[in-house]
Amino acid sequence: MSANPQWDISRALGVARLFHLVCGARDACVTPFLTLYLRQLGLTAPWVGILMGTKHLIAAFWAPFCAFLAKSYQKRRVLLIASLLGSMGASLLMVLIPPLDKDLVYRSCNGSSSETTTATPLGVSRTVDIASAQEAASSHRARPPSLLVKSTGIMETSGFRIGPDESDQKPSNDLPKYLVDSAKGARTISQVLHHTTSFEVAHTALPLLPEGTELGAANLSVVKAKAQAPSLEGLQWTFILSLGSIVFWELLTAPLEQVADDSLYEYLDFVDATDRYRSLWVWRLLGMSVGVCGISALVGQLDCFLMTNGPRGVVHFYGYSLVSTLALLVSIAFPVPICRRREPSYKTVKALSLIGGDPRLILLAFTVFLVGAAASTVQNFLFWHMKDHGSSELVMGFSVALSLLGEILLHSFKIALLKKLSRVGTVGLGLGCLAGQLLYYSFLWNWWSVLPVQILSALSSGALWWAVGASLEDQATARTERSVRAMFRGHFYGGGSSLGSFVGGFVVMYSSVAVLYQACCVVLLLWLVLFLTIQARLPQERKINYSKLLVMEASDTSDSEEGTERDWLVRAMREEHSEWKG
Repeated sequence: MSANPQWDISRALGVARLFHLVCGARDACVTPFLTLYLRQLGLTAPWVGILMGTKHLIAAFWAPFCAFLAKSYQKRRVLLIASLLGSMGASLLMVLIPPLDKDLVYRSCNGSSSETTTATPLGVSRTVDIASAQEAASSHRARPPSLLVKSTGIMETSGFRIGPDESDQKPSNDLPKYLVDSAKGARTISQVLHHTTSFEVAHTALPLLPEGTELGAANLSVVKAKAQAPSLEGLQWTFILSLGSIVFWELLTAPLEQVADDSLYEYLDFVDATDRYRSLWVWRLLGMSVGVCGISALVGQLDCFLMTNGPRGVVHFYGYSLVSTLALLVSIAFPVPICRRREPSYKTVKALSLIGGDPRLILLAFTVFLVGAAASTVQNFLFWHMKDHGSSELVMGFSVALSLLGEILLHSFKIALLKKLSRVGTVGLGLGCLAGQLLYYSFLWNWWSVLPVQILSALSSGALWWAVGASLEDQATARTERSVRAMFRGHFYGGGSSLGSFVGGFVVMYSSVAVLYQACCVVLLLWLVLFLTIQARLPQERKINYSKLLVMEASDTSDSEEGTERDWLVRAMREEHSEWKG
């Protein structure tokens, strides 16, 4: 069989491993850091949540549709190549989006990073040095303020710094007294103007009032009119350009993974080698681990060289395009089945019908949906939270690699874990660990504090999905198992990620990232109690695994005595199998 190049299994698996490795590194170049880049463009949390929610929604429903079309018209290789080429170009569109304020400097490239000149996007809190402003106001100098303040300590959720400044340099301009008087008792400008206005600090020069004059309602309305117009217009354009680029990019890249997986599975299915398919996920995680650490190191070295008038982070997109080129070369040799095997149509409908008729699968679907919503808050805003506490992108990348490597190492204990805790117990353990991680994230205290808890991702992600997969294998029939798995991974988990992104952005705006994680922790713990309670009340039912039918039939013909003893079981399995076919 291996003499025929069409069915060279060893070569096909080797190419597939390399493809998963390269694609994992490719995705890791951008995906973990995308929301951080959007924040540096000047977009606030609600806009970022809308962008990421749209991205997840497209991936959940567009990818299965494209995979169906590619299979129906036998254009899988064409779609693989087109997806890689298109996503390579579409990703570079993000580099062309101008930031909200072109004068923003997010990193000093002359060896000193203590002084940063920043501007505040619409609706974002901004810390100011009130003491310096009071001192400047007492000196009767009448110079028009540009409201530029010096950087103070660690980064805030909005992307700006709080805390004591290590620099001895003085701010270029200070706040006038009328703003100091209005800021008594408030820590940030957005707290002062929460019910009045949000304004662009660097873009608006407010009129200087006489010393001690109150800022009246009429003057305040003028300030609002001047400040809101350029800020809102700039924010809208930045958001629209980002939305268009991300939608176009996701439409091109979303089908890649599912089309490749379906292609390889069917290729191996023709020669009954699908058992070797399930180990390929390890190569993808290895590629992601290498890619996320490598791109984080390159950002620190090359960002100043490549950055012109935009925010830092363009290296991520250049790295993504470069690795996409390697993936494109590998895709030319990727195994794609030439023959078509007849399969029942409407597999998605059958899978949905199977899920709707099984209370255990319904409960599991709700669980996966909530896990997707909670996980999206980590993907979207954890790096914001780490940045606020002084973490560099290298630390962020290392934290992702720790979680991925922990999942790989724990895989050797998969069978023992599922046998010891059962599938329900393992799902409960995964939910508990995810809730614990979220609670821990809400109390981060410095740049490295996120690292110790990342090892729990092996349980909150890896073990949880192993238990979900084992449950689906046990509950689903042979012909619908892959469709049910795809529905759980794509529709339920992706739909939860989309909803979590939409809601999470507004929670961050009205409260903070810490409050978002604490709320998610409470929701997961409540669902864990409800999940275990409902599972205990469901009737114990074990579905027959139809893949064992042929084995038992073969044993029946080779050993008549054992076959006679098991006649009743074989007949029952055949009857149920024939009823299902009918």
